Amino acid sequence: GMFEKDTQALQHPELLAGRAPRTINMSTIGDALTAANDPPIRAIYVYNSNPVAVAPESSKVQAGFAREDLFCVVHEIFQTDTADHADILLPATTQLEQIDIHSSYGHLYALANNPAIAPLGEAKPNTEVFRLLAARMGFSEPCFRDSDEELARQAFNAAHPRAAGLDWEALKATGFKRLAVPETYAPFAEGNFPTLSGKCELYSEALASEGHDPLPTFVPPRESVASNPGLARRYPLAFLSPPARNFLNSSFANLPAFVAEEKTPHLDIHPDDADARGIRSGDSVRVFNDRGSLLVQARVTDRARRGVVVAPSVWWRRLAPGGENANAVTSQALTDMGHGPTFYDC
Repeated sequence: GMFEKDTQALQHPELLAGRAPRTINMSTIGDALTAANDPPIRAIYVYNSNPVAVAPESSKVQAGFAREDLFCVVHEIFQTDTADHADILLPATTQLEQIDIHSSYGHLYALANNPAIAPLGEAKPNTEVFRLLAARMGFSEPCFRDSDEELARQAFNAAHPRAAGLDWEALKATGFKRLAVPETYAPFAEGNFPTLSGKCELYSEALASEGHDPLPTFVPPRESVASNPGLARRYPLAFLSPPARNFLNSSFANLPAFVAEEKTPHLDIHPDDADARGIRSGDSVRVFNDRGSLLVQARVTDRARRGVVVAPSVWWRRLAPGGENANAVTSQALTDMGHGPTFYDC
């Protein structure tokens, strides 16, 4: 967040001209593609994602993408689980083939992404496909003709103090440049937090105004012994699916070297829970609930606490035994703050 982007220049919200298009939460894409919407979703364009593998309750996601009446375009580097459903599959560039700019993420630098090679074959970056589509559809606004260089130049909020001395040309020449901050930088040493009071708040007025508890509190998961004892009697184990060591979400999960390191989808289970079910390390076990099921290989270990099983994820469905991954059992329920996914509430 230290790099202040000019989101207005990059997103052009003025082009909506007061119109409010329908928006779909990607975490509920399964329901969005299978429920009786009015109007139904008839076309989908997928880029920078592999929803058939990564979205929760994947049986619905798979069914939605498999619809005969859904026109599906996927812009991708690899033949992903989602790309298998594409009516049109467009080749995408990698980071090595395109101009981009990287903001700060846990550091104090802005970075230029200078292409190392020209795009291979007919591969194009997202931005070029958007420009071509805009031209073909008759959009005449100048912003639809901005090159990647121009977009990178516009990304700077030049008026922000931390952007002093930064511009695209200088960044492109050096590759990276420290933001305009002191050598020893402690931005909140004197307060100045991005809160309504400017202080580090234990009582949050912003949360109170949104109807949430303004004080730190514990909210039990929706699917837990405390909140849903009936469900817990049928499904007594909590299920977690953190990133596998060799994957980054579903990225790298198709590359032979990383698949060889992970070997096969695993389920870590505490010895007490394993003994109660007659499970031994190396056994093939089925994880299931009302939403679906998946096959994994058991690893009996006290690294998993009692009552909790852990499936390092997320495998591509086509590479997993039985063609299902951890999202066969995860839920489309959303968080109360931010309306994000609740993968670990399972």
